[in-house]
Order: sequence, then structure tokens, then C-alpha cells
Amino acid sequence: MTTNSRSSTPSRPRRSSNRSETGHTARESRESSGVTLDGLAFAKAPLRRLPAQQRSVARVQRMLDCCAELLDEAGYDNLSTTRIAERAGVAIGSVYQFFPDKKAITQALGLRFLDQFGTRVSTRLSEATITHWTGAVDIIVDEYIDMHRNVPGFRSLHFGDIVDPRLLSGGTDNNRVISTQLRKIIVSVTGVPDSEALDQAVHVAVESADAVLKLAFRDDPEGDPDLVYETKRMVSSYLTDFSQRHGGAPQW
Repeated sequence: MTTNSRSSTPSRPRRSSNRSETGHTARESRESSGVTLDGLAFAKAPLRRLPAQQRSVARVQRMLDCCAELLDEAGYDNLSTTRIAERAGVAIGSVYQFFPDKKAITQALGLRFLDQFGTRVSTRLSEATITHWTGAVDIIVDEYIDMHRNVPGFRSLHFGDIVDPRLLSGGTDNNRVISTQLRKIIVSVTGVPDSEALDQAVHVAVESADAVLKLAFRDDPEGDPDLVYETKRMVSSYLTDFSQRHGGAPQW
């Protein structure tokens, strides 16, 4: 989907096809989801030990991929380390070399999703000419929707709330972790001045968008287009008003 970054009117989403609005196929999304030794998932997940060789890295990648598949098939309650080991074709001892339990595996998967989401948003924002909050919000929401539709496991886990509202960091709410990352990306890419007020505004925007997007997917597995549009409109209007109240240009 090409976002009209100069417009103040949020773009309306379309139903998904084999190739998503943002240009990723489901297969491409799967192939691009792998973690690396220096990736965020390994850096912050509660691993018992870091994989030292590329073969071990690939094994952990496979465990996370299989965890994602099983979450989509049967949900978190029916997930187990045994099932992950069987699906990945590894001994259960191999799982326990790196992860103490299934929660730790889903935490690593959630961190991988966060890393992937941040990379996608940063890339799209860098490629676009953003002159209004609407352009940034369109991109962020579109990437979230695309991951929900096309990235295995994301529609079931998202960023971890089904397991623990503080799954990503262990001490901070998941949405706070997400909003902090998005704020840093927005400041870095668009040049919007950073501040405590902006930090709060982006956090409010993330919490609000999360609530309405959950509603959009509650009865429609593809996401109700009208509710997705209302999410964009709500967040764009709020952030534009925030900029005006804090002495910025109307668009920022």
C-alpha cells in the first residue's frame, strides 16, 4: 500500500490478498522472521545460554518458528515444550538447553515480533516523505495489520498480552515497551523533537490503537476495515492536537 504521507486524511485499508498491502507475501514474512545471534530476541529473552554456533542459532530459530505455528493451530493453553520439540524435530533436551519453559519461548517470539515490527516501520518511514502525523500513523497501523494477517503466530500472540501483560520486558507493560520503541523510531526518522510529553502522547496513542484494533479483529479475522480506518483517524487526530497544544506545527 502506498501511503499518501502529505495527506491529512487516513487511508482506508483493503482486504488482504496473496500479497499484502505493504508488499510482503506470507512466505516472505515467514522467511524474514528469523533471529540472529545479535538479535533482540536473544539479547533480552530469558535464555539459559546463548547459542554459540550458527547451527545452534538455526535450531533456536526453528523452535521459535514452530512455536508460532502451534500458537496459531491450538493456542497458548495447548502449547508445550514437548510439542515444540516434536514439531521442530529436536530432542526435548535441546529445548531446555536454551529455554526453561514455554513462557520463555513465547517471550523470545514476542521480542522477535517487536524487532520485526520496528524494522518494518523504520524502513517504511525512511522510504516515505512524512509531513503529517497521518502519514506516520498510516504506515504504523498498516504494518501491524500486515503482520497480523501474514506473519505466523502474530495474530495469536501479538506482543505477548495473552501470556503476560509484561511479557516483553518482565517489568514494564508490553504497550509501554512498544510505544517507547515507536517514539524512538519516529524521532529518529522524522526529526520530531523528543520530549517527555511526546513519550506520553505516543503511549496514549498506542494504548488507544491497541484497544480499537482488538475490536477490529474480534469478529473479523482480516480486521474490520471501518474500525481500522477509525483507528487511524483517532490516533492521527489525537497526535495532531497534541502537536498544536505543545507549540508545534499543526501537522507535527
